[in-house]
Amino acid sequence: MSLVQSQPSLTGPRLLLRPLLASDAAALVEAASDGELWKLPFTVVPSAETVDAYIGNAIAGREAGTVMPFATVLRETGKVIGSTRFWKIDRVNRKLEIGSTWISGSWQKTFVNTEAKLLMLRYAFEELQCVRVQLTTDEINARSRAAILRLGAKQEGVVRNERIMPDGRKRNSVRFSIIDDEWPEVRRNLEARLATTAQRSTG
Repeated sequence: MSLVQSQPSLTGPRLLLRPLLASDAAALVEAASDGELWKLPFTVVPSAETVDAYIGNAIAGREAGTVMPFATVLRETGKVIGSTRFWKIDRVNRKLEIGSTWISGSWQKTFVNTEAKLLMLRYAFEELQCVRVQLTTDEINARSRAAILRLGAKQEGVVRNERIMPDGRKRNSVRFSIIDDEWPEVRRNLEARLATTAQRSTG
């Protein structure tokens, strides 16, 4: 299957990643309020004042065929607990980036990030036939850097002054990737981690 503009929903045992909608504004603000995530210096998370522009930009990217923005939803309750997206979609070279990921404070350090990344990576490599998936994070975000390495991604380097943050800070970004040859091992490791968390929750 080739890269296409249509966006699917991705369903896992406990999570649903579905296309982000304009009607998700209130749910996103509520999710971000759990931990006041918009105060974080190293990422862009919507607040009540910025959520409409946040969603509007994401939907514009989807209409242009370069972004697939998702709402992260707990299947059991239907509650929105964050957002993530595919972007920098390059159909010619069969590559994309996973980014703009944030998770409500109460659901950080749980199964959520692992399951979401497994769903997205599986779709990228097995459905879209990508040869490369890139992940990028702020140099100062040690937690995110560690989480990306735990996925099995390889660090490629630091891009200096890669972007200017809303507060005016010049951000250095750390770039990681997973390539198609690495995907089978990455998948096995992520599935094993998820199996462990499932046993803990039912044990």
